[in-house]
Amino acid sequence: MKKILFSAMLFLAVAANAQDKEKVQAAKGVVYGEVAEADKAIAVDDINAKLVNNQFEGQIKAKVIEVCKAEGCWIKVQRKDGSPMMVRAKDHKFLMPENIVGKTVLIEGAATVKETTEEMRKHYAEDAGKS
Repeated sequence: MKKILFSAMLFLAVAANAQDKEKVQAAKGVVYGEVAEADKAIAVDDINAKLVNNQFEGQIKAKVIEVCKAEGCWIKVQRKDGSPMMVRAKDHKFLMPENIVGKTVLIEGAATVKETTEEMRKHYAEDAGKS
C-alpha cells in the first residue's frame, strides 16, 4: 500500500516546542513554529501532480482529521476523495496539539511516496488509540 508521507520540517499554526515533550493545546490565533508566507502553498489534492521521482518539497494546505494521541508527532490530513495523507514531524522535532482536528493548516517540508509496513500501521494505530 503506497501512500504519500509528508515529513514536515515546519508546521505553521500548529507546531509546539519538542523540548518539553508535553502535550500543548493550540491557542486561538497563535502561530506555532516559524512564520512563512503561504502564497506558494498548494492544496493537498494537487500534490500528486507536483511529484518528481515520487518526491515533493514545498508547502501544502490541508484540513487535519487526526492527531497522534501518544505524543502529537504525526497528523493525518484529508484529501477530497476522503483518503488521508500522513504527515510526520521529522525526527520528532516538534509536537502537534490535539485540538487542531478540523482546522486547516499550512505545512512545509518534503513529501515522499512510501509503502507503509504492517508493523508501522500497527504502531500508528496504537498512537491513535485504536488498539
